[in-house]
Amino acid sequence: MNFFIQPKKYQSLLADEGSRAIMEKTIAFFENMGQTRLLDDYNKKVWYREFVDFIGKERIFAKLLTPRAYADGDPDCRWDTARNNEYSELLAFYGLGYWYCFQVTILGLGPIWMSPNEKAKVKAARLLKEGAIFAFGLSERAHGADIYATETTLTPREDGTWTANGEKYYIGNGNEAEMVSTLGKVKDGTDDFVFFVTNYRHKAYELKKNVISHQEYVSNFALHDYPVTADDILSRGPLAWDCALNTVNIGKFNIGPASIGMAEHCFYEAITHAANRILYGLRVTDMPHVRRNFLEAWLRLTAMKSYQRRATDYFRQAGEQDRRYLLYNPTSKMKVTLQSEEVVNLLWEVIAAKGFEKDTYFHMAAADVRGPSKLEGTVHVNVQLIRKFMKNYFFDSAEYAPVEPDFSLNDDAFLFRQGPTKGLGAIRFHDYRPVFEAFRDLPNVGLFIRQIAVFRDLLEKAGPDKAQDLDPVFSLPLGEMFSIVVYGQLILEQARIDGLDPDILNPIFDFMVRDFARFALQIYGMPNSRDEQRTFCQEIMLIRPAGDAAQDQRVWERYVHPLNGEYAMNQ
Repeated sequence: MNFFIQPKKYQSLLADEGSRAIMEKTIAFFENMGQTRLLDDYNKKVWYREFVDFIGKERIFAKLLTPRAYADGDPDCRWDTARNNEYSELLAFYGLGYWYCFQVTILGLGPIWMSPNEKAKVKAARLLKEGAIFAFGLSERAHGADIYATETTLTPREDGTWTANGEKYYIGNGNEAEMVSTLGKVKDGTDDFVFFVTNYRHKAYELKKNVISHQEYVSNFALHDYPVTADDILSRGPLAWDCALNTVNIGKFNIGPASIGMAEHCFYEAITHAANRILYGLRVTDMPHVRRNFLEAWLRLTAMKSYQRRATDYFRQAGEQDRRYLLYNPTSKMKVTLQSEEVVNLLWEVIAAKGFEKDTYFHMAAADVRGPSKLEGTVHVNVQLIRKFMKNYFFDSAEYAPVEPDFSLNDDAFLFRQGPTKGLGAIRFHDYRPVFEAFRDLPNVGLFIRQIAVFRDLLEKAGPDKAQDLDPVFSLPLGEMFSIVVYGQLILEQARIDGLDPDILNPIFDFMVRDFARFALQIYGMPNSRDEQRTFCQEIMLIRPAGDAAQDQRVWERYVHPLNGEYAMNQ
């Protein structure tokens, strides 16, 4: 059984013909392009004109990113997080740049679909149908994503219109986006935040440069007395602020699947190379340390996929009374992206110099895989966000109806009416303990339960004081430990849904136990840790995973080694 994407034997999780056609046409596009051309374009930093033309001709972005209310009757149009995640994984499987074009179009559309401006929504739907791409004009060079410090201005004119001035930086698709959702402040005495639409074709829109040396176009553009009418205004005041952060919530959740897609392709390439290479009289995959690396990379990647799949259900079924997705989303962003880096590191230690060769997918992914963890908020930003939920997660759980797997053909309409972005500390979660208890008989799950109990005691009896709480050096590893608990919980929930082989699940929690202890060691070694905190950390560190060589061998033979030669992209 293969848990990874295999384009030549593609099996979508989605049952409807329209969704399968989107995936199959995209696979055909890339396989017809071939790996030689794909990598040559990447190495020469060629803008993906043919891809943009392809998604326009097939109306793929239109189908994926148009809510049904604006679809003009097209039954394949909906905003479906499960489908968008699957498409993100598939695009990044072939190259992060192609995914990035999709990602920043999603971000650009967020403020439009959240807006009360019906004319802008109808226009966006029409442009999507015509093959347009979109952009999200938020960041500025001096401030990054610190939107409090936004300097772009909208100045009123006597005729009731406005003129926009300012520069934006790090704006993907800014070279060809038909609608750029641009954030500024209204200079009429209110200093209100405002989202308004700009277009790259206008003479007052100066496309200054691509700020990166890459295939994507991440633009720096300037507005010089750019004319703005009421039809261009998307939102103003608190709504504009909320639209900015809520759009990031949507875009953030597509980053984990992209990391998964890159790591999957790297795995195929690495194991096929290693399994067919003889060194020092041994097949490389017969070397114990090599086998260990592949086994752990496969387990980490399988765990990533399980977490992301389950988190998607909470995303799709979110509502005003259930905002648990706001924890599972940044956990996906920081855990899944960092795990993908770990997977590529494990594989690279095996294939070594091969990973630099310009005719491999691996060399492209090895460079690009570091990117996703730094998009839509750094790891540090997302860990600090996650920590806001820690108290209620451990000490004030609530009852919720069970969340079932959701592959419905519904719009995820709540994402465009998420509401105010405050009050995160009041969100409550269902009790994490029952799903762990259900798998207690697995040795490493049992050990992880012990670690969680000690960690909970640390928080309750020796939690961080105010100085430690404000010190990122201390609070970040604490947040990392919390994120591993959340990660483990959703992996187990998905394992129960899938009936995941215990031979897979138990060794997944082998590395979870080790990762948990590693962050406890960081806290233990800090000069500002208190003695009682070190005592709890030491107890966590001394819980070591239960190895099972026979189990590892079964996983290797049944799941990992069969991926040798399973997939290679057309040349």
